[in-house]
Amino acid sequence: MSRSRNGKTVSRIRTGSFERRLSMTRAGLFAGTRVASHMATNWLTSADQREERHKAMLSKQARFLVEELGQLKGSVVKIGQIMALYGEHFLPEEVTEALHTLEDQTSALEWQAVEKVLKEELGADRLQELDVDPEPIGAASLGQVHRARRRSDDLELVLKVQYPGVAKAVDSDLDAVAQMLRVARLVSFGPEFNDWLEEVRMMMHREVDYALEAATTEKFRTLLADDPRFVVPHVLMEYSTEHIIAQTYEHGHPVGSPAVRALSVDRRSRLGEAALELFFRELFEWGEIQTDPNFGNYRIRLAGEPGADPDNDQIVLLDFGAVQSYSDEFLSPVIQMIRASYEQDEEGVIEGGIALNFMQRDWPDEVLSKFAQVCMSVLEPLAPANNSWPDYAVNDKGQYRWKESDLPSRVAREAARSAVSRYFKVPPKEFVFLNRKLIGVYTFIAVLRAEFNGETLLRKFLYGDR
Repeated sequence: MSRSRNGKTVSRIRTGSFERRLSMTRAGLFAGTRVASHMATNWLTSADQREERHKAMLSKQARFLVEELGQLKGSVVKIGQIMALYGEHFLPEEVTEALHTLEDQTSALEWQAVEKVLKEELGADRLQELDVDPEPIGAASLGQVHRARRRSDDLELVLKVQYPGVAKAVDSDLDAVAQMLRVARLVSFGPEFNDWLEEVRMMMHREVDYALEAATTEKFRTLLADDPRFVVPHVLMEYSTEHIIAQTYEHGHPVGSPAVRALSVDRRSRLGEAALELFFRELFEWGEIQTDPNFGNYRIRLAGEPGADPDNDQIVLLDFGAVQSYSDEFLSPVIQMIRASYEQDEEGVIEGGIALNFMQRDWPDEVLSKFAQVCMSVLEPLAPANNSWPDYAVNDKGQYRWKESDLPSRVAREAARSAVSRYFKVPPKEFVFLNRKLIGVYTFIAVLRAEFNGETLLRKFLYGDR
C-alpha cells in the first residue's frame, strides 16, 4: 500500500454493480468495435506492417480500457493490478503493460467518509480512545492506512480501513472486467484462462478478508518471534473489525532509500540473506507464501535507531493479505525440480515439470532439455561458485553480485530465444504465483545490491546442512 501519488481525494468509491458493469460493458463494446474495424482493414497492408499496426492498436485500446478502470477505482483497480502482475501467460503484452499503470492511480478517500467507517465499525466510545491522523500515510485500491495514537499510553498504531462496499463488489467487478476484456477482443477465453480467473477471484476474496489477514499476521509474528532479523506488527484486536485492521506502527526505511543504500555491502548482504532464508522457510517448512512482491510491503529498520534492535538490521513485514497456502501435492514436485536443478539432473527437472502438468513427455527432446536448462539457470546464485558464473556477476571475494548479474533478464531472453516459448503455454496458476514470488525475492536482493552466495542456505533446506 503506497502513499497517494497525486494527492487528490474522492468522496466515495462507486461500488454499485449496475453502474460499474454498465460503464465497463460500454467501454468494452466501444473498444471491441474499434478492434473489429481495425482487423477489417488491416489485411490490406504487408505482413510486417500488419503486426506492427496490430500491436499499436492493442496498446491503444488497452490504455483506453485501463483509464476506464482507473476512474471506477475500488476492487476493479486491484483486479487490474493482479492481472498486470500475473497475467503475462494469459493476456497480450500490450494489455499487461497498460494495466501496470493502475499502480499509479491511488487517490485517497476523503476523511469524512473514512471517519464514518471508523465510527460505525468501532463505536464512538472505542474510537474516542484513539487520536487518528486524518491524513492517510498510504492509499490503495481497496483501502487506506491512517496513523493513530492511543491516548491512554501513547502507543503508536496504524488503522487499515477498507473502503465501503468493495468486499461485496468483488465478484461482480471481476465478472465485469472479464466481460470487458472479452467484448473488447483483447483476450481469448478458454479453460486455462477461466481457471486463472477463478484464482484471481479467490485472491481478491482473501484481500478483502481482514479477519483472515489479521490471523495470518499474528501467525507469522509467532513463527518469526525468535528471529531478530524480522519485525511483524502486533494486531490489536480491540480495534480490529471486519473492515478494519489495527496494528502497531513499525517504523523503517523503504528498501531503495538512501539510508539503506548507504549501508556497507556486508550489512546489505545480511539483509539479502535474511530475505532469501525467509522465502525458503515459507516454501520448505511452512507451505504458506506471501505472494505479493510489492516493495511497499517491506521496510528496513536499521540497527541502533530508536526502538530498533541494537545488533541487527531488520526487515519489517507489513502486509499479509496475499499469503497463499500450497499443498504438499504441489510443493513436492516443485522441490524436486529445485533439487534436480541444483544437482544438474536434467531428467529430474523434466520429471518435476511433467508432474506439475505444464510439460508433456511427448514434447521434442530438445525442447524438454532446453526447459531443464532454463530451470537450472534460475538457480545460478544458489549453485556452487564456479567458473560458469559471468565475470561481471562475481566480486573479488568470489561472491555473487545479485544486482550486476542481471539474472532475471538473462533467463527471460534465453527462454524467449528457444523453442520453449512455443510449447510452454499456460503453467498451473499456483506456479505462476510462486514464480512471481521468486522473481520478487531476487529483485529485492538485487535492489539491496547484496553480494553473497546462496548455496549454503539452499543446502540447509534441501539436505538439512547446518
